Amino acid sequence: QVQLVESGGGLVQPVGSLSLSCAASGATAGRHCMAWFRQVPGKERETVASIRTGYPFTSDYHASVEGRFTISQDNAKNAVYLQMDSLQPEDTAMYYCAARDNWYCRRVHHHKFEYWGQGTQVTVS
Repeated sequence: QVQLVESGGGLVQPVGSLSLSCAASGATAGRHCMAWFRQVPGKERETVASIRTGYPFTSDYHASVEGRFTISQDNAKNAVYLQMDSLQPEDTAMYYCAARDNWYCRRVHHHKFEYWGQGTQVTVS
């Protein structure tokens, strides 16, 4: 089992920045791929960014956040981060951290992730 706890959401003005953190605990094998998703009411949950936690540590981004958001990890701290810069009102959503026990980590649909955090709200206004 893997437990995930997000933190760092909040209210920020347009073009501002926020940093989200995801603290992971439990089985390491369940965290080969880590990702951030977001969801607004009435819309499907969408991938924001993902990162493979083992070599070659590749990351992938949704086109709408490419160049503005950065996903990173710290295996020593069992944590994954999402640095969000140049935030726009359309980035407003509930952000979720997720993990899956498969090394394939690029453009993976949310239903293939086994573990989820409770979410943290990001509001850009």
